[in-house]
Amino acid sequence: MTAARRRGPFRAGDQVQLTDPKGRLNTVTLQPGGSFHSHRGALAHEQLIGLPDGSVVENSAGVAYLALRPLLTDFVMSMPRGAAIIYPKDAAQILGAADIFPGARVVEAGVGSGALSSWLLRAIGPDGHLFSFERREEFADIARGNVETFTGGPVENWSITLGDLQEQLPSTVDHGTADRAVLDMLAPWECLDAVADALMPGGVLLCYVATVTQLSRVAEALRDSGRFTEPLANETMVRGWHLDGLAVRPDHRMVAHTGFLITARRLADGSPTFTKARRGSKTEASDDDVEIWTPGAVGERQASAKRLRKAARQAQSTAQRSADGALE
Repeated sequence: MTAARRRGPFRAGDQVQLTDPKGRLNTVTLQPGGSFHSHRGALAHEQLIGLPDGSVVENSAGVAYLALRPLLTDFVMSMPRGAAIIYPKDAAQILGAADIFPGARVVEAGVGSGALSSWLLRAIGPDGHLFSFERREEFADIARGNVETFTGGPVENWSITLGDLQEQLPSTVDHGTADRAVLDMLAPWECLDAVADALMPGGVLLCYVATVTQLSRVAEALRDSGRFTEPLANETMVRGWHLDGLAVRPDHRMVAHTGFLITARRLADGSPTFTKARRGSKTEASDDDVEIWTPGAVGERQASAKRLRKAARQAQSTAQRSADGALE
């Protein structure tokens, strides 16, 4: 979504988040002649078009709705999904830990449903470029539809390449020209050499992994490569608070573990390995030991082909309605 479409009165093609008195959220794409229906009445889109952001309107049954343009956080939590998304709490940490800056050339793999791509595109601005890689065409279609829905149309500084990162990266990104690389994939340790070739000296590599064994394997592969600094790892947990008068307490539910972030920086070619002194492990683990506990071995959950087709149609349809509204 362009800056102009995030400001000013609501227009046809805009996405609007409607909140009812019970806090239930619904997101609609405004269209002339359209309406939002619930079991408690209807709300015509014409009632919203032309109103300023943050307006309160009533439907045909007198139920009040708060109308706001969705934040990117709201959008990614409600958009059609093929693959699981990276939660906003992790996306924010990725932008900070990987030091994503305006004008940066960023490599991303895989693209999933486009949640992280949306955050990265916003951070790099119009002068940067995002090179996304995805093995599955269905996921790429969903991601493209979701991102174009939020931006209001095609994004000129974003490219999606289908295929394995190891094979496609050398022909897509020139040697030593990428500023940052963000890997959200099952086995990032398999791609370290290709990523190291693409990154410039001092560039940041960040891997998002789900399990402890993946975390350990990435860390050891980074050390063994001799091309990166000592890796750093962390996870982020967010606990909300209930605020109601003097009843102020932690929420009963929280967004706890979703994944680990592990970062390292590219060493200059020919530079000797620089690692901190550490004690040797009491027990050594082989690749076979680690392989037993990877998601691929224990059975990674896959979305059905029918669900992916439905999500892709929904994402692309919403993107088209958003683009059509922008042209009116």
